[in-house]
Amino acid sequence: MATELFLSSTDSRPMYAQIMAQFVARIVAGDWGPGHPLPSIRELASQGKVSVITVKRAYLELEHAGIIVTRQGKGSFVAEAADLQRHLARAEFDRQLADLLATARRYGLGREQVLGRVAEAWGSVALATPSPEEETP
Repeated sequence: MATELFLSSTDSRPMYAQIMAQFVARIVAGDWGPGHPLPSIRELASQGKVSVITVKRAYLELEHAGIIVTRQGKGSFVAEAADLQRHLARAEFDRQLADLLATARRYGLGREQVLGRVAEAWGSVALATPSPEEETP
C-alpha cells in the first residue's frame, strides 16, 4: 500500500510529528475512515526515506492518542472510536485558533478587534457556504 508522505528537513517539526500530522489530516479529511489499514512501519520508513525508529515513534504516539490501533500480526489501522474524525477536526481547529490568538497578541490586536474581524470574516464565509448547523438534512 503506497502512502505518499511529504517530509521536509526545513520543517521545524521533527519527522515523526510530520508523519503524525499527515495521518491526522487524512483522517480529518475523511480519506481514511475507521478501520482503514495503514502501511507497515518498514514500508513507510522506506517510502519516506526515514528510519524505522522515526516511523515507530509516530505510530506509538498515534496509538497512545487513540487515533490508531495495532493488532499483533495484522498491522495498524485507523481506530474505530466514535466521532474520531470530529474530535480530531476540533483539536486542529483549537490549535489553529490558539495560533491566531497568539498572532493577534503579537500584533497588538485587542479582544474586540479580533472578535470584529472574526465576525466580518464569518459574514463573508457564511454568504458563500452555510455551516453544517445551518444546513437542513
